[in-house]
Amino acid sequence: MAFIGHRRFLGRNHPYRKQKAAFNNFPEHSPHPVPLTGEEVLCRVEEEVLNWLFGKKYPQPPYKGAEDETRPCWKKKSIFFKLDYWKFLPVRHCLDVMHIGKDVCDSLIGTLLNIPGKTKDGAKTRLDLVELGIRLELQPNFEGPKKQCLPLVPEDYSSNISNLVSMDDLRLSGLKSHDSHALMQQLLPIAIRGVLEKPVRIAVIRLCLFFNEICCKTIDVSRLPKIQSDLVETLCELEKYFPPSFFDIMVHLTVHLVREVELCGPVFFRWMYPFERYMKVCKGYVRNRNRPEGCIAECYTAEEAVEFIAKTFFNDNTVGIPAAPNREDKPTSGATVVSVYGKLFDQAYLCLLQNTDEIRSYFSLKNEFPRFENNKKWLTDKQNKTFADWLKEMVAGQLSEPGCDIPEIVRWLGNKPSNEVPKFSGYKIRGVQDKRLVTDDMSFYGVMNEIWELEYENFRFPIFKCDWVENGRGVQVDDFGFTLVNLNRKGHLNNTSILGRCVEQIFYVEDPVDPLWSVVIRIPTRDYHDFETDDEIGNILINHHPAAAAMSSIEFSGHLADEEEMGYLRVGKEDIVVDG
Repeated sequence: MAFIGHRRFLGRNHPYRKQKAAFNNFPEHSPHPVPLTGEEVLCRVEEEVLNWLFGKKYPQPPYKGAEDETRPCWKKKSIFFKLDYWKFLPVRHCLDVMHIGKDVCDSLIGTLLNIPGKTKDGAKTRLDLVELGIRLELQPNFEGPKKQCLPLVPEDYSSNISNLVSMDDLRLSGLKSHDSHALMQQLLPIAIRGVLEKPVRIAVIRLCLFFNEICCKTIDVSRLPKIQSDLVETLCELEKYFPPSFFDIMVHLTVHLVREVELCGPVFFRWMYPFERYMKVCKGYVRNRNRPEGCIAECYTAEEAVEFIAKTFFNDNTVGIPAAPNREDKPTSGATVVSVYGKLFDQAYLCLLQNTDEIRSYFSLKNEFPRFENNKKWLTDKQNKTFADWLKEMVAGQLSEPGCDIPEIVRWLGNKPSNEVPKFSGYKIRGVQDKRLVTDDMSFYGVMNEIWELEYENFRFPIFKCDWVENGRGVQVDDFGFTLVNLNRKGHLNNTSILGRCVEQIFYVEDPVDPLWSVVIRIPTRDYHDFETDDEIGNILINHHPAAAAMSSIEFSGHLADEEEMGYLRVGKEDIVVDG
């Protein structure tokens, strides 16, 4: 069963409603469908359940098509309707975004790569197109009793993506739900940048960005109508290039996700990731495979009893749950001590002073050159060269006075650290990020080369030495919203140091269009908020930052009255021969 006809969800005057050849050869005049209320659903259920009995002894009548109005929509009445308030709920059953995203990703990957058993394109699909009377250029040609020759898929529908992947070594099989989650929201939009035509590329990227946007931890409610309209346009655009068999129930359910977000809040409050994780815990309780339910019940009861006794009588924390999050910054590798002097050491020390809140206020106090107030660049360079020595003298002078109240960290940072600097190959940064107001919307991209640790007696500060990319000619944002960097264009050579807590980890993916450029991908953030609760399921929020900043617009070109036939056949390619 195919769920096409998403033009019904468009506005009354949308251009897609008048197009014929691009869809099903008919204009769309049907109004926007209105969701049934709980009372209407209960009324229909009570009528249909009385007419059609439920069970294997009472098989349902055969389906006769869209004109079969006597076929029941529901087989049984839900037990939840016995609750007095159930019929008044606007959302009685939440859609599982986790499995919807996984199934949509599998359909996209299987169709684009033409994976056997997972593709939505084939001989039966082409015969459906013939029966519907659309895209007749794609009908199969018979070459013998057991072979069918399929024309190559539409030019704007797919591409030879399978040539870019070695299916023998890198098979896309056995993907978990979160693997599909990350693949669709981050990697798939980049993979199709150089191998698909612009119309289908925009449609697929917009679908990926839709899942990324509704899975965010914070959602702007005022943007929900815009997100819904963009999604409907995207589905209509996909109907132009993908076969009807692609639009199964899971693809269609994306239309209703925005309504649930508006009524129920962000997706992560109700998706299945925490429950799936807890099911893995329950499976670990099984010792006797012949009695799995009993094993789970006994182990769960024993664990609850032990935790209750430990918490009540011994005031002990729950096993396996830390009392507080670990915010300690620490290296992940062994140290190699090197001696650092000169300009590199002064840059690292100045970076530490500039990014310490207690020291930053002293920069405004040092103003020994009032004549050069208008020359900001010269004044900044002069201040950076002399600030360390001035700070040392100022701290020493205040310490000599009785009753000084200089903070401890200022006393230590007034003197330079040791020139014997330990170097590491890895460092874990878990400290609290900078919470100051950001007044400059500019990001700096680079590659980390070395990790230093400036040591004092009571403090340690990780310093990263990076090769920064020139912001002018080395960073750009393309038409699809992707941030691209050219790692060969280096800039900011006089300021290569940065404090560890001021950076955010990202990684780069080589751009399929131009190998000189790389696409910026941000690492998903994980926030643990259940340290002070007794919830065993937990609430781990996984937020994938999109590679593209915003949805690309769809161009409505040409005159709808003089609509031309769309070209679905590739030129100069061989046909695909499949078993009949």
